[in-house]
Amino acid sequence: MRLIVSAGGTGGHIYPALAMIDALKMQDPTVEILYVGSQRGLEKNIVPKRGIPFEELEIQGFRRKLSFDNVKTMMLFMKAVARAKKLIQEFKPDVVVGMGGYVSGAVVYAAERMGVPTVIHEQNSVVGLTNKFLSRGVDEIGIAFEAARSQFPAGKVTFVGNPRAQEVVQMHTNFSWQEFGLENKQPTVLIFGGSQGALKINQATIEAIEEFNKRDYQVVFVTGQKRYAGVLDQLNAEHILVGKNIVIKPYVNNMPEVLPHVAAIVGRAGATSIAEITALGVPAVLIPSPYVTADHQTKNAQSLVDAGAAEMITETELNGGSLLNVIDNLMADDVKRLEMERASKQLGVPNAADQLVSLLQKAISDRQK
Repeated sequence: MRLIVSAGGTGGHIYPALAMIDALKMQDPTVEILYVGSQRGLEKNIVPKRGIPFEELEIQGFRRKLSFDNVKTMMLFMKAVARAKKLIQEFKPDVVVGMGGYVSGAVVYAAERMGVPTVIHEQNSVVGLTNKFLSRGVDEIGIAFEAARSQFPAGKVTFVGNPRAQEVVQMHTNFSWQEFGLENKQPTVLIFGGSQGALKINQATIEAIEEFNKRDYQVVFVTGQKRYAGVLDQLNAEHILVGKNIVIKPYVNNMPEVLPHVAAIVGRAGATSIAEITALGVPAVLIPSPYVTADHQTKNAQSLVDAGAAEMITETELNGGSLLNVIDNLMADDVKRLEMERASKQLGVPNAADQLVSLLQKAISDRQK
């Protein structure tokens, strides 16, 4: 198989794409892959390090409000489509898959116009603008949330899950909490607001630390790289002591290794986080970011709440007291955590990457009939 993959902007698009690529290589070591990303996205730094051939396009997103900048966006889009057509003509892919981000819009659209089989994957419960635009022309659509099905044309949609889930499930490590200076036998809560940190989650955690000091569970508080120094400064300024059962980190590089060993996680409700949580069945307290398109994190989180796999706190409700109360209740109830674990695993798709690969193969075979 010859495959062009396009995904850009954030890790929520890039890492599922890489997980799918890894699954495809396991099935077919002879596969040839070209990854097409954007000049500004994270993929420019991440993908080449994986040894995957990489090409970049200059592109930017549309503004939702009327803006002259959208004229420039349209010009860049058409230029990117022309460049994508040349790449497709040269590489001659059997199928093109778009995993999200503005750059995938140009690449998949170019493939559609050239008669190449196309597939898109939607990681969120609320469909993004790019995938809405592409949906009528593509051959197949993979989704990670059933709530997305009704937002696409009928007859093209297959629930496959998020490929990142398979990558996390297959990871085997000899992790120990002693690496963090903690005890392996004590249950551990992980509080994580994302790679950059979340201001309100950090503030609520700071407010709760003096009470966390008194608990018999452990807390790993991940502040985000750029907020770490500020958190330590605030703790010092307010003379808040941090107990031996609490570790504060700017970031955790080996998150997939850590997650199987946490009793509960507190964090955002992005698509990749949800995929990892449900793949492993980690009981969760979700605090959706209200600053994302169409409030899709709230809808992501609600799907887990409805299934009994998570608790949710909105940012407007969030403070030290509400955070402590939800965590205390959860950590005091072993039966509830076990029920949440089971419910979460029922939502997870541990073979999601393989299922998406099958969808690519279906798009190719259907065209050959």
